[in-house]
Amino acid sequence: MLETRPLLLATDFPKVKRAPLDTLQVNLGYLCNLSCTHCHVDAGPKRTELMDLATVEIVLEFLCQRQVETLDLTGGSPEMNSNFKYLVGQARALGINVMDRCNPTILGEPGYEDVAEFLADQQVIVIASMPCYQEQNVDKQRGKGVFRDSIAGLRRLNSFGYGQPDSSLKLNLVYNPDDPSLPPSQSELLQDYKRELFSKHDVVFNDLFALANMPISRFGARLLAKNQFVDYMTLLRDSFVENNLATVMCRNLMSVDYQGYVYDCDFNQMLALPMMAAGKPRPHLRDVMDMDLEGCEIAVGEHCYGCTAGQGSSCGGALS
Repeated sequence: MLETRPLLLATDFPKVKRAPLDTLQVNLGYLCNLSCTHCHVDAGPKRTELMDLATVEIVLEFLCQRQVETLDLTGGSPEMNSNFKYLVGQARALGINVMDRCNPTILGEPGYEDVAEFLADQQVIVIASMPCYQEQNVDKQRGKGVFRDSIAGLRRLNSFGYGQPDSSLKLNLVYNPDDPSLPPSQSELLQDYKRELFSKHDVVFNDLFALANMPISRFGARLLAKNQFVDYMTLLRDSFVENNLATVMCRNLMSVDYQGYVYDCDFNQMLALPMMAAGKPRPHLRDVMDMDLEGCEIAVGEHCYGCTAGQGSSCGGALS
């Protein structure tokens, strides 16, 4: 696979410093039942990297000691890690908000039929990937039959109360384009999604997050193969909005890989750009257990223009 990393390290992106930490984003592994064309972690059914129980315990120790507000679980499909339910249950027992970045097709896979009910019982916020409300576009990006299975997964979540107007169970969807372009207006897209998914599939949800694709891993390789990398980076740089620097996710979030090593965001994780704060070539969660990270400089690269272009892009959607 073509690699964009060498093209992203040298940058003139503005310096960014950390604010107080409120979110720990933990990648439980790169195993997934899908292999999506835009995936920035190159996840798939053949990946074997999974966080072990010993590292999960370190995550829990950090959450408890640092009193982090939110645990953001991602992958791959985080539910495919055998320690997923244990980590969720322990974190919820500590009073921590838990978010599951869920690929909704997993909810119908053999062995995972009880996951939706478990998430509801634990009051987990579900962030479900749904790159379009049209079947053709989703199947092109994620594989044949994925739209159908995603709708089935969303309906299953709805049946347990997720997204319902009288329920506290939050279901948010994630959109991302399948071409080298910026996402359209998140607020306008939200209305389109709500109308189309309800009228045609009887699916309801709370909010929509519009994310820009990062020029790394699988999507980055595609850009290089089609000679679109330079044009896409030009688009990102030309669309830079300085005000977005104040709310980029890396200021309040720390990313942890499946082995427990720490990064300023999961994009840096995929580019092997370690957190600078700990002063080590490859800092581990143990190294920052007692460290005050506020004010520390964040490792940046050319890909950071993807988070600050236009309306901005983060794990929580548009920034402005």
